[in-house]
Amino acid sequence: MTRSAAGHDPRLSERNVLLWMCAIIFFNQIGFGAVIPVLPLYARTFDVSVSAIGATIAVYGAARFVSAMPSGKFADHYGRRPAMALGGIIGVLGNVWSGWADGFIEFLLARFVAGLGGGIVITIGAVVLADISRPERRGRMMSIYMGCFLFAVGVGPFPGGLLAERYGLEVPFLANAIASAVVTAIAWFAVPETRDIATRRDGAPTSKPAFSDQIRLMMGNTGFMLVCLIGFTNALVRTGGLFNVVPLVASIRIGLSAGQIGSGFALGSVFGLMAIYPAGVVADRIGRKPLIVSAGLLTGLSFFGFWFAFSYASFLAACVVWGIASSISGAAPSAYAADNAPLGMNAAAMSSFRALSDVGYVVGPIGLGLLSDLAGAPSALVFCAMAITIMALTFARFAPESHKLTR
Repeated sequence: MTRSAAGHDPRLSERNVLLWMCAIIFFNQIGFGAVIPVLPLYARTFDVSVSAIGATIAVYGAARFVSAMPSGKFADHYGRRPAMALGGIIGVLGNVWSGWADGFIEFLLARFVAGLGGGIVITIGAVVLADISRPERRGRMMSIYMGCFLFAVGVGPFPGGLLAERYGLEVPFLANAIASAVVTAIAWFAVPETRDIATRRDGAPTSKPAFSDQIRLMMGNTGFMLVCLIGFTNALVRTGGLFNVVPLVASIRIGLSAGQIGSGFALGSVFGLMAIYPAGVVADRIGRKPLIVSAGLLTGLSFFGFWFAFSYASFLAACVVWGIASSISGAAPSAYAADNAPLGMNAAAMSSFRALSDVGYVVGPIGLGLLSDLAGAPSALVFCAMAITIMALTFARFAPESHKLTR
C-alpha cells in the first residue's frame, strides 16, 4: 500500500493492520476456547438435561448469526473501529453475566449476549481483512489471520481448564471477559479506521446503494452464494459432527478417554497450523477454488475416517486429515467471498458470508444430535461426510474462480 492510498497514516500499512487484527482475534478466541471445557460442566450445575446443555452451544451460534448483518451495517455507517470496540464491550458484559448467572435461563441469555459480542468481532475482523488486502496477497493474509484464530481456540481450553480446577467453574467466563476487554482496547486505541481504504486505493464510488440493496446484490452472485453454502456446511459438520458426535463415537466404539480424544484433536491442530500458510500461498498463486474443493473433499474423507475408525491409530489419522482440511478451508472461502465483493461493499459481503455460515453453527448441534438419536451416532458421521463431499463437488461444478476475476 502506498502512502497516498493510506492517507499518509503509517498505521494503515497492511502489515501493521494485520498484526493488530491477529492480536484481536487471538484474544477474542482464546477467551472463547477457555470456556469450551467447562461449558457443559457449568451448565450441568443448573440440573438440566443433556439436550439443554447442547442449547448453550446453539444459542451462542444463534447470537453470532443475528449479529452478523447488523454489525456490518453499523461498520459501514460508523466505521470498523467502533464496531469492533462495541463487540468487545458486549462480550465483556455477556461473559461477566455468564459467570454470575443464578439460573439456567439466565445463563442462556448471558451466553446469547456473549455470542453477540464475539460474533461482531469475528464479522468485522473479516471486513477489515477484506478492506486492507489486495487480491494477489489476500489468501496469505487470511491464512495468517486464521492461523491465529485456530491456534487461540486450540490453546484456550488449557488455561480455561486450569482456572476452573483451581478457582471454580465460573472463573473461565470472567477470564473471557478480561480477554474481551483487551479486544476493546486494541480495537479502539491501536487499529486504524479502514472503511475508506478501497475508495482511496481502488477508486471505489463514494456513493453506494443502501445496505439492504448491497445484500440483495450479493445474493444474486452465484459464486458468492455457493461459498456461503460451503461455509454453512463446514460450520455444520464442525459444531455438530466434530464437537458433538465424534467424541461420542470414539468413546463408545473405541473406548477412548477424554484425554485421548483431546490429544487427537490437538494433533490435528498441529498439522493444520503447518498447512495453513502454504495453503494461503497456493490460494494466491493458483486460485481459491482448487483449495475450497480440496478442503471439502478432505473433510469428507476425515469423517469417513472417523466412521471407519476402530483403533486409536486410525482415529489419529482421521484427526490429522481433519486438521489439514480445516486449515485449508479457513482462509480460502473468506478470500473467495472478499474477491466477490463489489468495490466499497466489503461490509455487506463479509457480514452476509458470516451470517449464512453461522446458520450451520445453530443447525449442526441440534440437527445432528437429533439424527444421532434417531439413527445412531455413526449415521451422523456418514451424513457429515456425504454433505460436505456433495457440497465440494457442487462448488467445483458451478462456482467460478474468483481470483482470476480480480487480477
